Amino acid sequence: MEQLKHSSEGISPTLRLMRLLPFPAVFGLALGLGCQPKPTIIAEAPTPVIPVSHPVEREVTDYVDYTGRTDAKDSVSVRARATGYLTKVNFKEGADVKEGDLLFEIDPRPYQVLVDQAKAQVVLNEATKLLATQTLKRDKSALAAVAQQQIEQDQATLDQADAQIKVAKANLDTALLNLAFTKVTSPISGRISRYYYTAGNLITQDQTMLTTIVSMDPLYTYFDMDERTYQKVVKAINDGKIKLSTGDVETPAPIPDLPVNMALEGEEGFPHEGRINFINNQVNSATGTIAVRGIFSNPRPKGGIWTLAPGMFVRIRLPIGVPHKALLVVDKAIGSDQGLKYVYVVDAENKIQYRRVKTGPLQDDGLRVIEEGLKSDDWVAVGNMQQLRAKTLVEPAPSRMPTLSRGPDTSKTPLNGTEKKSKSGTEKKK
Repeated sequence: MEQLKHSSEGISPTLRLMRLLPFPAVFGLALGLGCQPKPTIIAEAPTPVIPVSHPVEREVTDYVDYTGRTDAKDSVSVRARATGYLTKVNFKEGADVKEGDLLFEIDPRPYQVLVDQAKAQVVLNEATKLLATQTLKRDKSALAAVAQQQIEQDQATLDQADAQIKVAKANLDTALLNLAFTKVTSPISGRISRYYYTAGNLITQDQTMLTTIVSMDPLYTYFDMDERTYQKVVKAINDGKIKLSTGDVETPAPIPDLPVNMALEGEEGFPHEGRINFINNQVNSATGTIAVRGIFSNPRPKGGIWTLAPGMFVRIRLPIGVPHKALLVVDKAIGSDQGLKYVYVVDAENKIQYRRVKTGPLQDDGLRVIEEGLKSDDWVAVGNMQQLRAKTLVEPAPSRMPTLSRGPDTSKTPLNGTEKKSKSGTEKKK
């Protein structure tokens, strides 16, 4: 009994009560104690920190970008102007040639025979003319013994001989010209291609193409300007913002005096500078574009070769209008909603606001012109774009506008002398 008393001293009052109660009551008490709900503690979600920047304000020039192809200013397909067997090739493939350089030789012997024959015919006709001249002179001196009919016949014979001499000389000129055509010379200065036929092949007059030659400096670039841009250029000309060139050897007709920049595949920026020197006279109704041509210098470096070559794929940047001040934001901060552009800005209460904007051209540093929708003192969200929702509360982190050359500068020192605190919704001025 003492042992039972001693063992019960360490039992809790609740357990003692359960020993005294009947089993149904004990089961209900246990069930009630075990089903007491525990209080749930919900942690407050942290306010997202969003980098924000003021739009950059600077002077820009509107431009449009196109793709194009380079083309030679002068291009010639060299064809033979005489039929015969090719005897010599007098150039190195891919070399530079000058106008008048001898390129090919065709067997001249058949043409030399025709020249000799034409020369002999000229001599024969001159002798006939001489005889007719002497006969007419003799008959005129013996006018009493010779009938008038004979004198007229002698005069006709002399005239016929004179005409035959002219025909013979014309045939001689033709024979000499054909003989000269057996030597194929370069019609322009430029870079020559390979030869398509070697010595011993039969060449057909005006059909067989022997090689090609293209000029290298200057070089043309053709691209298609859209109708909307063409209308802008026309309006700028009519408003006096763009002047017309007066025309020269390279620009024979008055056209917009516009610079144009070009870049090859893989080049950064647009390092090649040229001028527009041709705009077509009609718009292509199928594509809504008009053909435009720029001219670029292509000097050959000493000991090197030309940078540009005809037929290259290039990128074209055409400045339009005059320089003007504009607001710019980094391109990644601009979203698109069914073709409409927008940005997120942070208001005075540190809440995200959806702002629709009208965008302009993209600059080389990754900033895009904003034509409408922003002010210079707006705070534009430039980072953590996936966390942004309209009307949500954020903690703005002022920074400089990021570019391709540098990322955002999230230093704590505000750029405009104002520090915003999202939790209190107040502003503190330094």
